[in-house]
Amino acid sequence: MSDINRIDSIKLEKIFEMSEGYVLDFSNSTFRNFIFETLNIDIYDSNFEDKGTSKANRLRTFWKKETNYNVSKLNNALLDYWLEVKLSSFEQIDEQDKYLHQECLKISERLLQSTSINELSVIRNNSEDMTFNKLATSIRDSINRDKPEEALDRLHTYLVKFIRSLCDRHDIKYNKSESLNAVYGKYVKFINLNNHIESLMTEKILKYSIGILKAFNDVRNNKSLAHDNQILNYSEILLIFNNITNSIKFIENLESKIIRSNEALEDDDFPF
Repeated sequence: MSDINRIDSIKLEKIFEMSEGYVLDFSNSTFRNFIFETLNIDIYDSNFEDKGTSKANRLRTFWKKETNYNVSKLNNALLDYWLEVKLSSFEQIDEQDKYLHQECLKISERLLQSTSINELSVIRNNSEDMTFNKLATSIRDSINRDKPEEALDRLHTYLVKFIRSLCDRHDIKYNKSESLNAVYGKYVKFINLNNHIESLMTEKILKYSIGILKAFNDVRNNKSLAHDNQILNYSEILLIFNNITNSIKFIENLESKIIRSNEALEDDDFPF
């Protein structure tokens, strides 16, 4: 279900000219083809008849049932179509139309940015590692489409590569046959021994996380699409994703602090 609210609907229905049951100048067939080409979804499926069978009612049902990602993508495509029709027919676009168009673009942008994962931005590309980049892009795409179950196994792979990269940075020795939690445990030991943690509580949280990542190995192998498994339920997948992304966020902040500290020591050692 998308986060389209009543005010959003008023604006969108106005610009898409839906008051009489139509959507812009689409016929039934062109409307169907447009949405299928945009999202590979058949708007004339009975799933979109809750509010009625007119084009406008099918679109209203689509807004109600589909994810923020799909609603944003379709609305943006319709807004592009609206603008192209206006420009190609040399029709005057007055200030009210410009305002409405901008407001509807803002709705789509808000929906696109809305995600069930708190720190999704930490899943990002590393230009030096193409596999890492593909993993990050794939995970973000699944989350934006509100399909976290598709990315659960890839999140595990991403985290393995992320933790190994931290160990490489600090010359922490590990074997590629070692499990995620074992390698992470070596990293936690390193930051504790080098006094990068200021509180006992943080130290305990990080050590407890070793056991959480051990459990993540089991989820990846037995509750994800990595194999022919019964997939974990949506709520628990979100809990896992948020735990992992919050942990990555903390580690990245910690690493930035370590870098600044090392740079300060180097400056102190400078002879001039």
